[in-house]
Amino acid sequence: MSNNRKIRIGITHGDTNGVGYEVILKCFASNDILELCTPIIYGSSKIMNYHKKAMSIQTTQVNVTRDIKNVKESALNLIDIVTDEVKVELGQPSKQAGKAAFLALEAAVSDLKRGSIDVLVTAPINKDNIHSDEFAFAGHTEYLEASTGDGEKALMILCNDAMKVALVTTHVPLASVAAAITKENIVEKLRIFNNSLKRDFNISCPRIAVLGLNPHCGDNGLMGSEEKDIISPAIQQANDDRIVCFGPYAADGFFGNNQYRRFDGVLAMYHDQGLAPFKTIAMEDGVNVTAGLPIVRTSPDHGTGYDIAGQGVASEASMRHAIFTAIDIFRNRQQWDEAMSNPLKKQYFDKGKDNVVLDLTKIEDEDPIG
Repeated sequence: MSNNRKIRIGITHGDTNGVGYEVILKCFASNDILELCTPIIYGSSKIMNYHKKAMSIQTTQVNVTRDIKNVKESALNLIDIVTDEVKVELGQPSKQAGKAAFLALEAAVSDLKRGSIDVLVTAPINKDNIHSDEFAFAGHTEYLEASTGDGEKALMILCNDAMKVALVTTHVPLASVAAAITKENIVEKLRIFNNSLKRDFNISCPRIAVLGLNPHCGDNGLMGSEEKDIISPAIQQANDDRIVCFGPYAADGFFGNNQYRRFDGVLAMYHDQGLAPFKTIAMEDGVNVTAGLPIVRTSPDHGTGYDIAGQGVASEASMRHAIFTAIDIFRNRQQWDEAMSNPLKKQYFDKGKDNVVLDLTKIEDEDPIG
């Protein structure tokens, strides 16, 4: 990012029949947020105006352009990506809406990879509607891993001020979860999670809780052996790798007794195990963060909201938190990378080895006493 401009936030409009435009536009009802960043919506001016009129949403003035070179730094911008006629049917899933969502996402990711924007915030999509030959992915996370990861693996983290929950498995059928729970997979997710808590969230020495897979953590094998055979060895391996993690914990008691408050992060084995309690606790301020990739991406933690689309009652709180979180992560990464760009050389020594404590030949000839 150039030091001469604000952080540029690319925001995709998501499913055009859902609440995406409503929550985006409500975030910019005033100019306050423009002091922190330059927002750039990837979408359609016609569809945006349809939503504004349908719900009488008042926003700051929008600069509409088809070229990112014409973006105004102190304004709300919209890049007109979807130029074809798209019928808006509020609350109704359609392939047209899915296509419009993909076109916006594709353009935003292209600009993100070029450095034309600094971070990405995505409005919710309908995974069935958007699925096509061009988007053969289970969701945003998998698409971004393939598009921007350069071999790195992505990790889904749901976060707010009270809790950060990451997932070993994400958008896979429940019947396939157990086969995906391997020692290697858990250790890899713990490594990514630990690094993200440090670099993205500025937590110097994260403490991570690891949940079990089976009820009551298998009850010593009576209801499953994954805890004993896979999860516990993975925790031990991670501890050996200097990742501070504990468990496994039975999920029901862990959340029911508020044990999550004792940890900086929680690693759940599958989607609903972590996200159901998180969304219950997080209320409206939850944010979905894609960790492990070179890019910064956040999203509100809710879906398309077809049941309330067009009614003007959708809360913009999660979208606003997603924007602020993206800004925070971008800045945290800059500070972390600057601090780690020239680390000190190793100053400790392994026990039981003949270490050369000091090489006097490399010390300048000076008298410290004077």
